[in-house]
Order: sequence, then C-alpha cells, then structure tokens
Amino acid sequence: MKKLYLILILFAGLNFTSSAQTKDLSTDGPQQKLVKFYPNPAYNFINFDFEKGYAANYTLVIFNFIGKPVYESKNISSRNNVPLNDFFRGIYIFQLRDKNGTIVQSGKFQVVK
Repeated sequence: MKKLYLILILFAGLNFTSSAQTKDLSTDGPQQKLVKFYPNPAYNFINFDFEKGYAANYTLVIFNFIGKPVYESKNISSRNNVPLNDFFRGIYIFQLRDKNGTIVQSGKFQVVK
C-alpha cells in the first residue's frame, strides 16, 4: 500500500512539473530567461537573480514536490535570497508569475541537508 501511495505522489509531482508553462517573452526569437538561481543543489539558501527587463510586480512562488506552495514573494527585487531553514530535503519547483498570474518562467532546484 505504501508503494502505491509513493507512486501516486511521484506521478502527481511529475504531472505538475510537466504542466508548468512558460510564456515567450520575445516576439521573434528563442525564449528569454529572466531569472538565474544558484546554488543548485542548495543547503542554507538559494539566490534568485533577475536579468534586465524583469517587472517588479512579478511574484515568485516555490512549491514542494507534491505541489504545495511553501514560499511566496510579491513585488520582487533584482536579487532575492530565500532562506531554506524551513525547507525539507528534496526537489522544489519555482514559478515566476506576472500580475495576471500567468507563468513567465519555471524551474526546479534541489535542497540537500
């Protein structure tokens, strides 16, 4: 029974990550990345650095592997440091959303403790 439960959680997490969409920010070129995140894997903190052209009214949301939001920051600055004190070991997914809630960029990182 535990194996079936773990398989269902894994399937739900994979389904969540595959359904994350990103918006093409350029009109005639490849998709532009607005955020760089490091270190990955992370231990005590993770940094999110935003490239030129980001909007201050974006929202950064971090989800755990089963899709539960564990962190949210509105009106972000060009550099954001997220402490990982309350995060458990595992894979996390971040989404950068615009003021309408549309996903502009998403990605994943690992927390090791």
